[in-house]
Amino acid sequence: MILAVDIGGTRTRLAWFEPQRLRYPRHLRQYMTTEIRTLLQLLHDYSKEVGLWPSAVAIGVAGPVVGGRSFTVNLPWVVDAQELRDCFRIPHVAVLNDLEAAAYGIALLEEHDCCSLQAGVPGARGNQAVLAAGTGLGEAGLYWDGSTHHPFATEGGHATFSPSNETEDALSVWLRAEFGHVSWERVLSGPGLVNIYRFLQRQNRLPGSGKQESPHDTAPSPEAIAAAAQKGDAACQAALQMFCRLYGAEAANLALKLMATGGVFIAGSIAVQNLDFFKRGEFISAFRNKGRMRPLLEAIPVRVVLVEELVLLGAARYASLVP
Repeated sequence: MILAVDIGGTRTRLAWFEPQRLRYPRHLRQYMTTEIRTLLQLLHDYSKEVGLWPSAVAIGVAGPVVGGRSFTVNLPWVVDAQELRDCFRIPHVAVLNDLEAAAYGIALLEEHDCCSLQAGVPGARGNQAVLAAGTGLGEAGLYWDGSTHHPFATEGGHATFSPSNETEDALSVWLRAEFGHVSWERVLSGPGLVNIYRFLQRQNRLPGSGKQESPHDTAPSPEAIAAAAQKGDAACQAALQMFCRLYGAEAANLALKLMATGGVFIAGSIAVQNLDFFKRGEFISAFRNKGRMRPLLEAIPVRVVLVEELVLLGAARYASLVP
């Protein structure tokens, strides 16, 4: 049995997998990451609860991983592969970036697991890209060698935000005054959606709605903004639409840098929970808006991954490939 773990900045998920049935997690559990005292204790308690002991462990963690050890800013503890090997007394323990794990999971997806935002050319082949906005912004690539894809991690979400119009210029200046360096994660994440809303509010760029459920006069959460947008709140819709435009622009940036002619996959809870907004056109319009590269980008398939357990699936697949 393979024990797979997805450690995010907000939630941590665990599940067991049989090597022959990697698409179907068993005993799936979810915990709030900040409530976990130690990872070792969690894994021991979970294994004892379900009555299983792993032959392999694979952990996808939100942040850079160097030499089997995570170095993150959004987690309360370090994840170390060697420490876990010593604890479980098994040789097969892997710690990898969560988006690298998600990239491994792409091969397990079926057609109904995705929603197409752009069909692209039939039978598209080549490198692929994966982006996921949640608590942070993760990005990964899959190199195509002519017969198979090889996933690899990046920290592209922390690259410098690049505005493309006067409103985004003003957003960048406003964020720089607060954060210093402004990364794409500052605008493409749950906190990023809040940043966009706050900016539009402070700059008097939000349309008024007058609805009681609008979070205009309070410190909003990303969930509150999205929920109000779904109910028709004009101000929250404006923030979410800007978020989608920026998401499309950065997805295209990654596609161009990786020459991802084989497809771009949008993962993460924000896209799934706000799928109607992603399908309205702002995302794809911004994705294609790269001047002379527009024909190249129009040929790339773009899909939203609907499977929330993608990191778990990919971690389990990675563990199954280790000899």
